[in-house]
Amino acid sequence: MQRKFMKTFIVVLALAALAASSCAFAADKNVTLKMGNVTSDSAKKAGAKFKELVAKYSGGSVKVELFDDNVLGDDKTVVEMTQVGDCDIAVSSTSSLTPLYPDYYIFDMPYMFLSKNEVYKVGFNGKAGKKIVDGVESLGLKGLGMWENGFRNLTTKKTPAMEPKDVKGLKIRTMENDVHLAAWKAMGANPTPMAFTELYTAMQQGTVDGEENPIGIIMGNRFYEVQKNVIYTEHVYTPYCVLMNADKWKSLSNAQQAALTKAMKEATDYQYKTSQSIEDSSDKMLEKAGVKVSHLTPAQKQAFQKAVESANCLAMIKKKMKHPEYAQQMLEELQAARKK
Repeated sequence: MQRKFMKTFIVVLALAALAASSCAFAADKNVTLKMGNVTSDSAKKAGAKFKELVAKYSGGSVKVELFDDNVLGDDKTVVEMTQVGDCDIAVSSTSSLTPLYPDYYIFDMPYMFLSKNEVYKVGFNGKAGKKIVDGVESLGLKGLGMWENGFRNLTTKKTPAMEPKDVKGLKIRTMENDVHLAAWKAMGANPTPMAFTELYTAMQQGTVDGEENPIGIIMGNRFYEVQKNVIYTEHVYTPYCVLMNADKWKSLSNAQQAALTKAMKEATDYQYKTSQSIEDSSDKMLEKAGVKVSHLTPAQKQAFQKAVESANCLAMIKKKMKHPEYAQQMLEELQAARKK
């Protein structure tokens, strides 16, 4: 008799919890959020996971409409659309947004971060990092999360550039970013800014000799079809930021905001794992495609690091940042973390 009562009691509790969950969203208006996403495989998979989790945790009151592969426009364009409400959520490389938000320049500093752990602990979650991540509110945006784009690596068509002297005179496609341009000039390359949409054809036709991007971008865009060398220079760590229109965020109920926050946390963890999995399997896939994969020794990487010192990128970044003190604070946090 007692056992039967306990079973009934548990069922009643479960039904009550389900009813309470449903009631939390019962009065909420149904919302569809337009989300512009990038070309990276891990980001696209994370976007799909976020969409699934938002629907689940909001009780179906919030739906995400995904637009992958930059179909709404390049990173900066989609973020500007998000600012004015033509898009609700945007995923973008921080490097693309420095004209809009100069404090993101800190993530363009060559060899600022030496490992992903440093990025997660200091770059995103340190005192200075949090100020930078949260500072997008000044643009009418709400920072939902920071995703993995990864360390940028060099690819070339002919020359397996293992030392700075090997890139001398090479036309390397870069973004239209002063810090990136200065760094590659310091290494002796001929940096060539070019729209991302034109890059594959430019490499195919020999307009440029190489380019530099995270492995996820190299793989997702099949650059290995027109480049025969991948060199793990790991010269800059570039994150993705996930940004939402602030007014749209405020228009959601507390329960819906909580659902998005929970969904983003889980989607971010999933994205980090997916990104790492892609990196772990990329060497074999690249070699199978006939690409020579080169991992630099510590001495070789140090040579690249020393070569960019003449560009004095840190001074350039501080001049460009709205809050240059954040750069110094982050450097101090990194130095302290490395001593532990």
